[in-house]
Amino acid sequence: MANQILDLWTKMQKVPAGKWLFSKMIGIKVPYTGSVKPRVQEIRPGYARAQIRDRRAVRNHLRSIHALAQMNLAEFVTGLAMTAQLPPDARAIITGLSIEYTKKARGTLTATCECEKITRITADREMIIESILTDEAGDVVSKAKATWRIGPKR
Repeated sequence: MANQILDLWTKMQKVPAGKWLFSKMIGIKVPYTGSVKPRVQEIRPGYARAQIRDRRAVRNHLRSIHALAQMNLAEFVTGLAMTAQLPPDARAIITGLSIEYTKKARGTLTATCECEKITRITADREMIIESILTDEAGDVVSKAKATWRIGPKR
């Protein structure tokens, strides 16, 4: 059995507005993630890239993108990168999140994540995955680490 996230992503690339449709479907399936309206740009095993637009709904009182909107996007791409290579007989759950804010976040933000290759899953283990968020100028605005527990389905 193939990887469902990666299969769906690949199929959606063949239809008009496929990235938009895929992003919309993810937002419906995971409503909290959908609240920041991420736009998935790329997924491949162990890698994901997504963006959020700077809009009033994700801003704080300082007119910059809210810390939790950034964390939401960062966690989202770590999950995409990891699950895009997760074997069908494995499962994963996030167990920890941390983030460092380095610059006021304004404009469209892009989150990228590249994680280690997952091979056969025989026992539970933790995997720490980093996500980097950059602004339109390419400056890093935040760096997040997500701890995922992966293991065989029970």
